[in-house]
Amino acid sequence: MYLHLGQDVLVRKRDVIGIFDIETTTVERSTRDFLARAERESRVTTLTSELPRSFVLTQEQGVLRVYIGQIATATLRRRMENDM
Repeated sequence: MYLHLGQDVLVRKRDVIGIFDIETTTVERSTRDFLARAERESRVTTLTSELPRSFVLTQEQGVLRVYIGQIATATLRRRMENDM
């Protein structure tokens, strides 16, 4: 099954490592450092031009990838639980 992240982007549910609220998790320096490193390594896909609300960490074919989007974490988690 797939998880719709917005902007016509789908990822396999089994590839999802975590769904994170961008406002609360970026308080920690380690998270900011991780996201900055992923950006430098071109492993970040930004799905919105507006203020982001969440990021999804995946491991696709052994490569970590970050998707930053506007969909709330609660919505993404519900989508993960549903088989639709």
